[in-house]
Amino acid sequence: MNYDEYKRKTCRYCETPLGTAFLDLGAQPLANNLPGIENARKPEFRCPLALVKCPECHLVQLTHSVPANLMFDEYLYVSSTTQTFRTHFAEYARDVRERIGQKPGALAVDIGSNDGLLVSSYEKEGLRGVGVEPAKNLAADANARGVTTLNRYFGEEAVAEIIARYGKADAISANNVFAHIDDIRSVLQNVRELLADDGFFVIEFAYLVTMLEKMYFDMVYHEHVCYIGVTALDLFTTRFGMEIFDIKPVDTHGGSLRVFIQKKGGPRARAGVVGRYLADEKQKGCCEDRVYGEFAERVLGFRSELNGMLDGIKKEGKSVCGYGAPAKATTIVNFCGLTPREIEFIVDDNPLKQGRLVPGAGIPIVPSARLQDVPPDYVLIFAWNFAPEIMKKIGFLRDRGVRFIVPLPRPVLV
Repeated sequence: MNYDEYKRKTCRYCETPLGTAFLDLGAQPLANNLPGIENARKPEFRCPLALVKCPECHLVQLTHSVPANLMFDEYLYVSSTTQTFRTHFAEYARDVRERIGQKPGALAVDIGSNDGLLVSSYEKEGLRGVGVEPAKNLAADANARGVTTLNRYFGEEAVAEIIARYGKADAISANNVFAHIDDIRSVLQNVRELLADDGFFVIEFAYLVTMLEKMYFDMVYHEHVCYIGVTALDLFTTRFGMEIFDIKPVDTHGGSLRVFIQKKGGPRARAGVVGRYLADEKQKGCCEDRVYGEFAERVLGFRSELNGMLDGIKKEGKSVCGYGAPAKATTIVNFCGLTPREIEFIVDDNPLKQGRLVPGAGIPIVPSARLQDVPPDYVLIFAWNFAPEIMKKIGFLRDRGVRFIVPLPRPVLV
């Protein structure tokens, strides 16, 4: 298949011509487009999944761009599934409200609001909350529960509608969404238009340095077009008359950053932590090619190690299932060439995913009750960022001799 129409020729942040990929994970299916069992034999859309670093601003990004409508018009990931995220978003909303202060009627807009969890958390904090969500199913569900949500992509029309109905925003959030958008320059322009002069833009994303150091390559999939470091983000926001004024590390996705941005010359002083992150990235070589070549070698080593472990287990006549079918599972499964022979099934607590298959692999996704009915010998925890929560939930399996495998940063038996 010719993938040239999807190939990215210039950097998404600074438009510098891009060079050769440093990591190639192969042509992979769309991570969250889980086919139904009835479509098991239908061919699936695939696109190269590879990373390249911009030689100018050092943004790490995908070499190819999949049209957004193929990934986001219908969406099966739901924020509210885990207690971890429900707690996280409650704290997130509290942080935003405290930074706004006691301004009456303050407006908080969430881009890519999913099922409305963060918007509802804003409202619990006394803010007016509005979500913008392109997935029809998620927006409809949010609105049905009384969470104000516009079913559209965040563009000029959405901005005009919000301003007309609610006014300028005191805070705009893009939680694990900013890294998903191919035409991110237009988004930042639209954020500037919607944002009040004394307001701020807050984004949260899985941190590039954490990905490199802890080997979390499974966060690479087609939805995540950018893998953000503070260096690239600082240069990017400056280009659009904006500035980073604070950074807060958070635990989600194995290690993320919450970054606060305002219009240049805004009311908030730049915290010293921003300079510390910039210096740390330089010291760690994040602007040099060497670091990325070493990362790619370790990823190849992971594949050999995991496949070797699973092969040994199967030779002993033992069974393996997976726990959690997040997007990152699709990356690991397809990169390692796993099939129902190696992973008999994957359990997931999200009913929208049950009865479907892991893209590209045909591994069935089933309810967690299956573990009680047919306990395996080993459980591979694909949702490794929730491993403590998961192992506590299915701790009863230990009494039945079941072992757990946590795959990253390297496969270990727990």
